[in-house]
Amino acid sequence: MKFQLSFPVAKRVRFDADFLHVDLADGRVISTPMRWYPELRAASVADVSNYKFICDGTGIEWPKLDYHLSVESMLVAAAPMKKAA
Repeated sequence: MKFQLSFPVAKRVRFDADFLHVDLADGRVISTPMRWYPELRAASVADVSNYKFICDGTGIEWPKLDYHLSVESMLVAAAPMKKAA
């Protein structure tokens, strides 16, 4: 049996005062707190709205801000953390 690794692919980015929302091609939506991204939070609405997808949709770039974000990192950061035993 051959396994194929697939990465989450973004299709749309939205944001509000509290959250960065990324709609994925498979129908899921990732929402993470804007406070996790100080560079985006400090930027103007126009600059945060000016993004492009990179790496076949697995990453997001804000060119004017020189800021890059991996969609996979949003999923990892959003996963519940467990305390080490």
